[in-house]
Amino acid sequence: MSCKPASESRFGAASRLLAVLGLVLPIAAQAHFLELIPSTEILTAETGPALTLALSFTHPMERGPAMAMDTPARFGVLTAEGREDLSPRLQAVERDGQRAYSAEYRVSEPGDYLFFVEPAPYWEPAEGVMIVHYTKTVVDAFGAEEGWDRMVGFPVEIEPLVRPYGLWAGNLFTGVVTRDGEPVPFATVEVEWRNDGSVEPPAAAFVTQVLKADANGVFSYAMPRAGWWGFAALLEGEAPMTNPDGESVPVEQGALIWVHAREM
Repeated sequence: MSCKPASESRFGAASRLLAVLGLVLPIAAQAHFLELIPSTEILTAETGPALTLALSFTHPMERGPAMAMDTPARFGVLTAEGREDLSPRLQAVERDGQRAYSAEYRVSEPGDYLFFVEPAPYWEPAEGVMIVHYTKTVVDAFGAEEGWDRMVGFPVEIEPLVRPYGLWAGNLFTGVVTRDGEPVPFATVEVEWRNDGSVEPPAAAFVTQVLKADANGVFSYAMPRAGWWGFAALLEGEAPMTNPDGESVPVEQGALIWVHAREM
């Protein structure tokens, strides 16, 4: 009777394990993020008053693939003057062969401009849930630096405790996860960097950073690299929705905020 060397047996077992993991890891790493990315987070005399905003439902760290977006339920901007509906400015574009959106905006005066989007619910059959990610980002215009902590009034929302612009790579971003205006204790927060192609995650665990808020709904994360960072607090919706097959299914409500860090 012959026996395989121990090293060969271990290699065979490892190969079988990797084959299994090869099926599991790509699915586990697919964290959905609704991107709401302005062409800059700070408008100055050098940049001028014009902005382009890109909306896409995708996987930021993995650079896709993007998922098709239906027309958002709401898209607007909140300033000291109130709310402005920007839905008529939305233009359908294509990303990874899927529908995404773009919009142009020109600021009229100095101030902080809080752009927000409530997307149409997205059916995710792999998870058996409808996904609604309430998303926002803040742009400062001409050094006003006031109003960055305004709240849209979404059902679930992140309240920034750190000014969400003028950030260096390495700064600590802190926020409060809220539902109906009240803090959510121990909420799970996922964090992803919008990859520009310069980073290859060494393992699936590096794609999405996962945090838990404390008993007061407060979380913090030190952004190690320049670029756009998305923070997504994921909560179970209080009421089910109907999926495309007419079935009543759970809802994943996401409270998202995008912030930008620059190299010092």
